[in-house]
Amino acid sequence: MKKLINDPKSVVTESVQGFGQAHADLVTINEDPTYITRKDAPVSGKVGLVSGGGSGHEPLHAGYVGLGMLDAAVPGAVFTSPTPDQILPATLAVNSGAGVVHIVKNYTGDVLNFETAAELAEAEGVSVRTVLVNDDVAVEDSLYTAGRRGVGGTVLVEKIAGAAAERGDDLDAVAAIGERVNANVRTMGVALSACTVPHAGSPSFDLADDEIEIGIGIHGEPGRHRIPLENADGITDRLLEPVLADLKIGSGEKVLLFVNGMGGTPLSELYIVYRRAAQVLADKGATVERSLVGNYITALEMQGCSISVLRLDDELTGLWDAPVHTAALRWGA
Repeated sequence: MKKLINDPKSVVTESVQGFGQAHADLVTINEDPTYITRKDAPVSGKVGLVSGGGSGHEPLHAGYVGLGMLDAAVPGAVFTSPTPDQILPATLAVNSGAGVVHIVKNYTGDVLNFETAAELAEAEGVSVRTVLVNDDVAVEDSLYTAGRRGVGGTVLVEKIAGAAAERGDDLDAVAAIGERVNANVRTMGVALSACTVPHAGSPSFDLADDEIEIGIGIHGEPGRHRIPLENADGITDRLLEPVLADLKIGSGEKVLLFVNGMGGTPLSELYIVYRRAAQVLADKGATVERSLVGNYITALEMQGCSISVLRLDDELTGLWDAPVHTAALRWGA
């Protein structure tokens, strides 16, 4: 195992410290328990947004703390849910009196721990709503989940719900926007190679040089099937077909196309995937109104990518375009 680390046990702590130092103009770091808030939290009169999950998916979630997205992020150990005693103080820290929305990827540990923290926050007089992200079309009931996993669509939920909160929507309206995004986004991923969790010291699964795993999860969970390596267009078609079938995307519709790297894939290759996905959508009569390409929700150094498609309407497009100023997404601010 070759990694730029000091001690596997200190990876998250030291990474969060470095993140806080690098982005001290945007965020404040709390170290005991560990959570990250936007510099100006709580923002008076604004609904707070909190998300989190296991580390190893950077820039998710800390990279999305700031104007127009999250008010707080709660990192767990690598690929491990944060605990309620992290989530609760993060929730209280960003509550301005307007309530807090928890954005939770559908993994069993995340769901249970955010649920416990929400109950504790409610007991302290803070109104909490939860948006559960479950956009992965690959499998039901994976190793970490009951039902579909929350993957790339999480970034889109955080951006658009964050914009709704920033414009002044109330608690129920912000949660409803998040749920609307989740209902209209689907994702599927592929792995060309496994990642190595620092404390494990060996790859999370084995793939031969001529094999790929279709439908992989962001923790290295198995997908739908393992097949011989294909070219980029063939792989893109395999990922996109179930996404479009599940969404029932038809001619005349407008979409956001998101090609996400899993951490170890060059941007040049992601653009090859994007090119083919855009062509397939055009052939179906759909218009790609907005796009995002890059490493936005990763699995350490895994090679591979995911494709997300979000059905857009005028309101969702406007919220996507709204100003954002975070470590990982910045425009219009």
